[in-house]
Amino acid sequence: MQKIGIRHEDKTHWERRIPLVPDQIKALIETHGLPIAVQSSSQRAFPDDEIRACGAELVESLADCPVILGVKEISLSFFEAGKTYMFFSHTIKGQSYNMPMLKRMMELGCSLLDYERIVDDQGRRLVFFGEYAGLAGMIDTLWSYGQRLAVEGVSSALSSIKPAHQYASLADAERHIAEVGEVVRREATRSVLAPIVCGFSGYGRVSQGAQQIFDLLKPVEVAPAQLSELSTEETFCKVVFKESDMVEPTDANRAFELQDYYKNPQGYRGVFEQYLPHLSMLVNCIYWEPKYPRLVTKDAMSKLYAESAAPKLKVIGDISCDPEGSIEITTRATDPGNPVYVYDLKRQEAVDGFEGAGPVIMAVDILPTELPRESSAAFGKALEDLVPALAAKPATEAFADWDLPGPLKSAVILHRGKLTPDYEYLNEYL
Repeated sequence: MQKIGIRHEDKTHWERRIPLVPDQIKALIETHGLPIAVQSSSQRAFPDDEIRACGAELVESLADCPVILGVKEISLSFFEAGKTYMFFSHTIKGQSYNMPMLKRMMELGCSLLDYERIVDDQGRRLVFFGEYAGLAGMIDTLWSYGQRLAVEGVSSALSSIKPAHQYASLADAERHIAEVGEVVRREATRSVLAPIVCGFSGYGRVSQGAQQIFDLLKPVEVAPAQLSELSTEETFCKVVFKESDMVEPTDANRAFELQDYYKNPQGYRGVFEQYLPHLSMLVNCIYWEPKYPRLVTKDAMSKLYAESAAPKLKVIGDISCDPEGSIEITTRATDPGNPVYVYDLKRQEAVDGFEGAGPVIMAVDILPTELPRESSAAFGKALEDLVPALAAKPATEAFADWDLPGPLKSAVILHRGKLTPDYEYLNEYL
């Protein structure tokens, strides 16, 4: 049985997650006899004392661990020859900023498994933080909305909402947001804001997490087609946009077909611009690649702000966070210490803070770490059943002979320094 090492996170001082929490580590040690070492960390949400108490070896170095688990990308100097690493590598789209890391692992003959590619027979992801990105992202979006209202001179209880990482727990945040919703319904300024409309692009796990938070405000759900007819009698409204709401075929004689859209996105154009004037907040939760039409373009936002000095749309919570991607005015990712900027449409640039002639962009790219204990526990619950097999099966000479369970085998990007068949396309990015 190979010794499993769990590294401390060092990509940013905000990163407080761990792939397996102490209770899960304890169960793996006691039930499967796994030797597990955890690297000491002063910033992790689980203090070293909790790690010791679970029975793991607390260490400064993972030099004697052939298999190492982490969460985010790893610095080049950390890798050791011949070892197996499992973390979110952010390489499968050929991301240029992580190609040096992939090259270094290849030079050292390392094996790499990526959580994002641990999937079942239908290609569905099994290990993920997505729901918690949605939960934290919606909390941060509501905080951003309250702060934007404040700088515009609108007094509201919404300005008392805090960023997710400033709450003691998810439950604490949920309690407070529910209370704020009740207060807003009674506020004198309610008539100025109502209806407060939050749009959600997409309906997957990220969107479901975000909706869970917004639902604490007891919104009325409406269809996209109803947006232009909303009554000011409603305080909060939510609308969920599907693909058929966001794009249409370029051929007016064709009807929208979901699978055709994914296979032939060049035959479709974006139509989301029509909804922008009716939204107070937009929470972006879609997966996007350059082959798809953008959800929000610079031109659409420029038009919106040209038509009104103070448009209804105040905040875009870009949880998907693809810089210059589905939300074209998301120019860069942010972190919890400086989470927002305004994309000033007159100056065509991002300006930190809440003031400017454009919407506030919340683009934190490590949102689950704002709820580190809860998100780590949920992630580890999905991961812990796979760890014994990884510990029991060292990388063999030939990739075909590496007898890993299907979900783990599908996640192997590098095997002993070489791209596996499913990932040979990455050569063009190297």
